Amino acid sequence: MRKTFLLTLVGLSVLLGACQDQKEKYHFNEGQIFGTFYHIIYEYPHQEGLQTEILEKLNEFDYSLSTYKVESVISKVNNNDSTVVLDHYFKTVFEKSEEVAKITDGAFDWTVAPLANAWGFGFKNKLDPDQIPVDSLLAIVGYQKVKLEAGKVIKEDPRIMFDASAIAKGYGVDVVADFLETKGITNYMVEIGGEIRAKGLSNKERLWRVGIDKPIDDPSSLSRQIQDVIELDNGAMATSGNYRQFYVKDGKKYAHTIDPRLGYPVQHSLLSASVIAPECMTADAYATAFMVLGLEKSIEIVEKDPQMEAYFIYADDKGNLKVYITESLKGKILQ
Repeated sequence: MRKTFLLTLVGLSVLLGACQDQKEKYHFNEGQIFGTFYHIIYEYPHQEGLQTEILEKLNEFDYSLSTYKVESVISKVNNNDSTVVLDHYFKTVFEKSEEVAKITDGAFDWTVAPLANAWGFGFKNKLDPDQIPVDSLLAIVGYQKVKLEAGKVIKEDPRIMFDASAIAKGYGVDVVADFLETKGITNYMVEIGGEIRAKGLSNKERLWRVGIDKPIDDPSSLSRQIQDVIELDNGAMATSGNYRQFYVKDGKKYAHTIDPRLGYPVQHSLLSASVIAPECMTADAYATAFMVLGLEKSIEIVEKDPQMEAYFIYADDKGNLKVYITESLKGKILQ
C-alpha cells in the first residue's frame, strides 16, 4: 500500500509538472501599435518567443494603411501619388470594404475620410460643427466613386480620400493570427485596441473568455464595466460604440461614428455593436456599419449570415439598457 501510495504521488507530481510545463509554454507579448495597445498570448514550445517577428509584421502593415505616415501606401493614394505601388494589405482592405459597403447599402464606406476629418475623428484637424460644408463633402464621399483596376485606384474626383481606421485594427489582428498559424500555433489570442481573434485553449486550459463592455460614456476607460463575458471558440470579435470616442460642444455630443450617406454623426438607440465572425477584419467592418444602420437593419443583416453572431446593446424608449443576442451566441455567454 505504501508503494502504491508513493507511486500515486509520483504520478500526480508528473501530471502537475506537465500541466505547469504546458502553461509555461505560453508567451505573453504586449506593446503599442496603431496608436493603441496590443496583447498577444500564444502557446509556443521555444523559450524565445515571436515578439520581434510580430512587431515586424505589424509595422509592415502600419506602413500600408496608416494615414498618419506620409510614406504609407494609403497616404500616397490619398495624395494621388502616381508612383504608388499597391500592396496586398491595401488591396485586401479595398475589396473587403467594397463587399461590406454593398451589403450595408453604404453604411460602411472607407471613403468617409473627408467627413471624418471635418468632424474631428480623422487624421486632419476638425472644423467647427456649425461650419462643416456637409453637402460639399458628400460630393467626394462614396464607395461607388472609386474602383481598383490593374493594380491602380481610379477616383472620380482626386479629392476622394480613404480612411481605414474602421477596419485596420481588425485586419491587423488577422495578420498576426495568420502569422502565428504559419508557425504551427493552434492556441492563441490576439487583441489590438479591443478587437480580438482567438483559437484553441488559453493558458488556463479553457476556451478564451472575452468581455463586452457596458456602453458608459468614458473616453478615459477608467469607469469601464463588463456587461457580459463570452467564450470565443476559433473566431474573432470586434466592438464599435459611441461611448469612448466623442466630444461635447455647446452641450451637444458628437460621436465618432459618421453616417457616410448623410454626412453627420449618428444619433439612435443602438449604443454598442459587438460582432463575432471567422475573421476580425470582417467583424470590425460590420461593427462599424451596424452602428450606422441602427438596431433593426443590423439584425436583418446578421440573421441572413450564418457565419456572423452579434451582441447589441441599445436603449429603449425610457432610456433603459436592453440587449439583443443572436441565438447561436446565447449558449456562449457565461452565467
